[in-house]
Amino acid sequence: MEKAALVEEAMDYLEEGHSSRKTAEWLTSKTGDRISHQGLILIWKAHRGPKSDNPSKRLKQLAKDNRKRKPKTKEEKTLATAKRKQSDAKRRLTIAKKQLAELQPNEELDTANLDFSVIESEKQKQEVVFAPNEGPQTEFLAASEREVLYGGAAGGGKSFGLLADPMRYFSNPNFNGLILRRTNDELRELIWKSQELYPRAFQGAKWAEKKSQWTFPSGAKLWLTYLERDQDVLRYQGQAFSYVAFDELTQYPTPFAWNYMRSRLRTTDPTLPIYMRATTNPGGSGHGWVKRTFIDPAPANSKFVAKDIETGEDMVYPDSHEKAGEPLFYRRFIPASLKDNPYLMDGGQYEANLLSLPEMQRRQLLEGDWAVADGAAFSEFRSKVHVIEPYEIPTDWRRFRSCDYGYSSYSAVHWFAIDPSYNTLVCYRELYLSKHTGRDLARAVLEAEGSDRVDYGVLDSSCWHQRGQLGPSIAEEMISQGTRWRPSDRTNGARVAGKNRLHEVLKVDEDTGLPGIQFFNTCRQIIADLPVIPSDPRGSDDIDPRYASDHAYDSVRYAVMSRPKAFSPFDMGHGVPQSVWRPADATFGY
Repeated sequence: MEKAALVEEAMDYLEEGHSSRKTAEWLTSKTGDRISHQGLILIWKAHRGPKSDNPSKRLKQLAKDNRKRKPKTKEEKTLATAKRKQSDAKRRLTIAKKQLAELQPNEELDTANLDFSVIESEKQKQEVVFAPNEGPQTEFLAASEREVLYGGAAGGGKSFGLLADPMRYFSNPNFNGLILRRTNDELRELIWKSQELYPRAFQGAKWAEKKSQWTFPSGAKLWLTYLERDQDVLRYQGQAFSYVAFDELTQYPTPFAWNYMRSRLRTTDPTLPIYMRATTNPGGSGHGWVKRTFIDPAPANSKFVAKDIETGEDMVYPDSHEKAGEPLFYRRFIPASLKDNPYLMDGGQYEANLLSLPEMQRRQLLEGDWAVADGAAFSEFRSKVHVIEPYEIPTDWRRFRSCDYGYSSYSAVHWFAIDPSYNTLVCYRELYLSKHTGRDLARAVLEAEGSDRVDYGVLDSSCWHQRGQLGPSIAEEMISQGTRWRPSDRTNGARVAGKNRLHEVLKVDEDTGLPGIQFFNTCRQIIADLPVIPSDPRGSDDIDPRYASDHAYDSVRYAVMSRPKAFSPFDMGHGVPQSVWRPADATFGY
């Protein structure tokens, strides 16, 4: 009874606002039985809680105050979680320091006779399970962009890098990852590699064959499985992953699976980032859309805003969103080559196998060349030869432009300069626009070229056609805005002749080592289109007539067929650009 009275007295002290720790210490000294401050609070809540006969007013007030302090927004919850973890870490550090102080001897330790060779031998016993190759593989593992493609030549260490990339999260119990291949049979080699790697890095990691899933000691999970057809995405409906990866992405003929799996990417753990990763070689049924998604928008190893591959526009938050205009996420392409993998380069046998392949496959698998596709009409196009860094065009070089007009589709405009030293063409500017009338396009052209003195322009001759209307044609509308044009050649055989002429200027001259045409790397659309334009499957000398994205190609074709010629030094200055006024022809704009 005496102890019960002391407990009642302790609860009265708590009612008066005294410290629970001090009160617990007082009660321990009075009763001789140790009780913690948390235990005392539990007794107080049990005997004087809201459902007791004698409810505590202070407990009620404390509960009300706690509800007010409870974080409500996502940011407040994240901050509270961080503070709690910080507090827990400080407490563990304090306990560890006390335990260490108890273990330390009072006398100074004599290190003169210690054998440090034991420590060195233990270090040597530690096994390095995985160390990335220097270069692209290291860059892939360190990439911070939401979506990254690690692609290029065969044997560059892509698949092993893909298995190693999520390992940093296997200690997080909330991690749920997914690595996909097109078919289950293709997945076998990836599973075998993971069985060599994961158990050595994480003792206790278990592989479930039926589930095709790794489970790690922390509770983290990684699923290695297949996605063969578009409808197979329904297997993952309703599931959440913080990491989704595709091995050999170009085996998927459309971007449907890639885009759908992006919707499965989410996590409630603020410490766990979300990523999509892919590896692949050039070629395959999905070469085109993968190239448009990762290769064409920006130079290799450059971070860029994700673009809609149908419209070419940046993917940003809508105007109604609080982040209006900001990028949804970023992408990056990291190229790989056989030389990046020293293990396969040793001996040269694998390299010899790749060298023995036909030219197109050799360029794709050995050189990692994305500028070539199966059945490509312009297989001689090579980025390292035909694409150059921009530079200041000399003022005395002759300049002209070409244009293929489209309203519902796209209008493509290209500016060219003629190098008088070799009489070669340099495409130094590109416009690729849709939903522009003739007048709007002419204004965009004038704005783009600024103070450039353009000697002439070649425009799709169909722009002069009168299609039953009484008003001015598209060409007349453009000329009225101050852009000068002449019609392109649309006679029978002009398309084939233009294609043959483009083949001719793409050749590399044996004497100069230069091709007849080069493109600034800012002309992204023509650089993207030329390597993948297909040949006519019927065997004619033209491109495939079903190929819709031929606007940039047509514009360049008009240009090379316009018989461009540099100003000759023997003209004694005649024809060299001068600031003089010229009258305009009513039809052609001269």
